[in-house]
Amino acid sequence: MENSNAVFTEEMRKDYTILVPNMLPIQFGLMLQIMGNYGYRMELLTTEGPSIVEQGLKNVHNDTCYPALLAIGQLMDAIESGKYDTHKIALIMSQTGGGCRASNYIHLLRKALAKNGYNYIPVISLNFSGLEANPGFTFTPQMLIQIAYGVLLGDLIMMLHNQCRPYEVVPGSSHKAVEVCMDVISRRFTGNRVILYREVKKLYHFILRAFEKVRLDRSVEKKKVGVVGEIYVKFSPLGNNHLEDFLIAEGCEPVLAGLLDFCLYCLYNAVIDHRLYGRSAKSAMMNKMMYSFVLSKQNDIIKAVQKHGHFRPPIPFEEVRKLSHEIIGEGVKMGEGWLLPAEMVELIHEGVPNIVCAQPFGCLPNHIAGKGMVRKIREHYPEANIVSVDYDPGASKINQENRIKLMLSAAK
Repeated sequence: MENSNAVFTEEMRKDYTILVPNMLPIQFGLMLQIMGNYGYRMELLTTEGPSIVEQGLKNVHNDTCYPALLAIGQLMDAIESGKYDTHKIALIMSQTGGGCRASNYIHLLRKALAKNGYNYIPVISLNFSGLEANPGFTFTPQMLIQIAYGVLLGDLIMMLHNQCRPYEVVPGSSHKAVEVCMDVISRRFTGNRVILYREVKKLYHFILRAFEKVRLDRSVEKKKVGVVGEIYVKFSPLGNNHLEDFLIAEGCEPVLAGLLDFCLYCLYNAVIDHRLYGRSAKSAMMNKMMYSFVLSKQNDIIKAVQKHGHFRPPIPFEEVRKLSHEIIGEGVKMGEGWLLPAEMVELIHEGVPNIVCAQPFGCLPNHIAGKGMVRKIREHYPEANIVSVDYDPGASKINQENRIKLMLSAAK
């Protein structure tokens, strides 16, 4: 079956559409816009509803990780919707190369395609560890830098949106600010035009001014609730049953760290591998250089937010990394690893002791590094008010929301 896998070739770039399962609507939207500048036609799937879960259960074993079930279900639902010419589409799936089952999602997807007679559809492996080569889908250093800019801008928009939305006087005005920012940025990332960082820094200030115009009523302080967990169910509205919307409806302000923190976590893990396990010194050196580069860009955002003065800046990731040391060892790197308890401690230091830890049922790394660390976090921070919520096909949305409501009843 592996030998019969369809390959995405250079020629396919001209007229194939690459379908992308959704996790982060803002960040992924910007990243796909940037990829379009380099000749890739990519479409972010925003479909929802019971048909996604049904397709996942039909094509993936029920014991498989919930994010895999949803991502594959969303892709198979798109294929069978009749919207696309199945001979002119390709699918993309990430492969981490780590101990998480995410490295095997791509094989489950190919199995589902073969089972339904679609094994001629190419599946692109998005990986940076040499697991699979894709002749027609490659990254250049320039592309990676541009995509990093998209993540920086997307994280800033997401953060400001969450800080404004619970307090907006005119319902929908903060979402309108998101649309304005996305439109302006998308028009900058067009054609073969390369965005320079000095222009990105100007966009930081444009985004801040756009959200400053949203009329807010802060006369009543909302309960701040942090959201941490496995990366897919933490961010994806499909994966967490629109958790952010639910928290806002309950009179809360959701607080989430951005995608950049996860990227920095992945980069720094190569440094840890060298120090603890004697892995490649060259790889550690290269990753440390990239880590420092991205860290400096995050610091630029923090300075821009501080100078603007209307919003809360994030804590620098280097501080977040050090906060984890009192809770968990750096050698715990499977899945979200040491980053998960680090984000919980970060939230508590920010004055957000109320935390929802969203986890796919059966995700062993998440249960150990997330739920398993709650007791130790409470020993260090007695004010911590943390609830772990499982997400899977058989979980009741009502039960999930009731568990969160119980946590909110004790929230300060």
